[in-house]
Amino acid sequence: MMTRSPQGRTNRFIRPSIAVAAAVAVTAGVVAAAPGARTAQPKPKLSLIAASTSVTLDSWKEDPGVYLDLGTYLTSENGAFELKVTRKSYKDPVTVSQVFRNGKKTTTKALPAGLVKDFSGLPDFAQVQLTDAAGKTVLKQTEAFCPNNASGRVRPDAPANSKYPQSCPVNPFTLGSVWGVENGWASNTYAGYYSKPVQLAAGTYTAKIDVTKKYRDLFGIASKPQKVKVVVRERSWEEPTPAAAERGAAANQGHTGHQGHTASQGHEGHGGQAAASGHGAHAAHGAPARTEAPAGRTTGAGATFNVGHGPYPPAPPALPWALKKESLQRQSFAAATVGDRAGQTDGSRRAPGVAPNAKRPTGKASVPAVPKPDLRSLPAYGITVSDGYEEVPGKDYLAFSANVWNAGPAKLVVDGFRSPGKKLMDAYQYFYDAKGKQVGYTPTGTMEWDPRPGHEHWHFTDFASYRLLKADKKETVRSGKEAFCLANTDAVDYTVKNANWHPGNTDLSTACGQENSISVREVLDVGSGDTYTQDLPGQSFDITNLPNGTYYIQVLANPENRLKETNHKNNSALRKVVLGGKKGARTVKVPAHDLVKGN
Repeated sequence: MMTRSPQGRTNRFIRPSIAVAAAVAVTAGVVAAAPGARTAQPKPKLSLIAASTSVTLDSWKEDPGVYLDLGTYLTSENGAFELKVTRKSYKDPVTVSQVFRNGKKTTTKALPAGLVKDFSGLPDFAQVQLTDAAGKTVLKQTEAFCPNNASGRVRPDAPANSKYPQSCPVNPFTLGSVWGVENGWASNTYAGYYSKPVQLAAGTYTAKIDVTKKYRDLFGIASKPQKVKVVVRERSWEEPTPAAAERGAAANQGHTGHQGHTASQGHEGHGGQAAASGHGAHAAHGAPARTEAPAGRTTGAGATFNVGHGPYPPAPPALPWALKKESLQRQSFAAATVGDRAGQTDGSRRAPGVAPNAKRPTGKASVPAVPKPDLRSLPAYGITVSDGYEEVPGKDYLAFSANVWNAGPAKLVVDGFRSPGKKLMDAYQYFYDAKGKQVGYTPTGTMEWDPRPGHEHWHFTDFASYRLLKADKKETVRSGKEAFCLANTDAVDYTVKNANWHPGNTDLSTACGQENSISVREVLDVGSGDTYTQDLPGQSFDITNLPNGTYYIQVLANPENRLKETNHKNNSALRKVVLGGKKGARTVKVPAHDLVKGN
């Protein structure tokens, strides 16, 4: 992973803005127990529903715009709605197929070429039309839909948990994803803060929402537009909260101050999350902050916010099962057989416990003949020129994000153990058999404590290396960053064998220990990668005195080959950049990497 940068400094260097939150998923199909149901091919019945007949949305005077969370959901009955999204390489387009599961039998149906361009969801899925009180149409637009968006059950006998990932991956170099709505569940069609706000005056509107004809025909969705009354109210950050107004004198006695303190300080440890969501300085005065959707911010791997990665918008709120009034409880359901085996990755795998072994390993170290991780590098992205946040005239730095991921088939598990009084931990890599039993270990370097604000966790050394190469591929500058806190920040390819769709250790606040830890466990699970943003001097490349021309950013996994893996020949990835401009005002152009455009 990259060195996490101080709070609030990484937004400029991370992923490009994505206009939709989407989701990856494969689900265990659920088959009705009615006669013939177990032999018939389950085909999910999809429906668009509205959670409420009216919603109230805020537009802030200081930052006008309304986020159109209209409370509409796509439900799936008679089985899960599952899509597999993948590309063979960056030279190939993204393709999508629908997956049908019936016990041990799995079939797929290829969907039309060009249906999706990336892994962020189904584009132009929902049609939204708003009319004002006079019946005049003031807005008409389509919105993308991520099936893995915030979801919930629509009936009490539905599976208690969805097997699908929590969001759709937004890393531009994602290779494979699974999107889905669990049987008996519903997924919010609103894209959350991945979508752009719309400009609406205060007043009352009527929203008409429907699935676009292309998707109705493709998935057999009935055309049943939902109408929702929309009340837009204009608010100001300077106005007191309703609760504060009611308290009156109590607010003057410091209650509001406590509230403001909580609002601003509650995000501090997450490195800028408050500022990104519209909280922070204004909230500190006790004024109402922009209402956030009650869901964790996500990176595509799990609910998390990681310093150095930047804030990812939260998904919309989940849907309670009690919403649906039909008496579906009388139906009897039997779960289909699930399992992760050759040719089937269905989300049933789980990561090992996050706690390390109680004691450092004893006995003879060995590297048994069992499956091992396969560490691979993604090309650098989010590339830009910065001043390194230094007030030094004329200094130019090339900042970028880099990701190393695990293609499996085994997870990478590294434990660190501290001898009393020593500053470094001794690190060990563990190996497991097919049943998850630990069968071997080997020493693999050290872990060091990083005391800098925004870090404050244990870094595993020699996990990756970043280098700037000249046009002849010879090294010219090397990043000083070579120690990392491992975490599953990005869902790179959840279609590989043994991919874990719900990895642990996605939150750096818990993944890499505390200063007084005696031991820690760091895990990079199958299918997930770890992104670091290199934006500070010592991490980014100092290009102040480099001549203009063509260079390559090299991301190199496991540079010293200390970690045991299945293949050491795929650890390097290059991204071409072209430097220009003058000292103190350098520029960078980033050509497309095959079909992946942008920087």
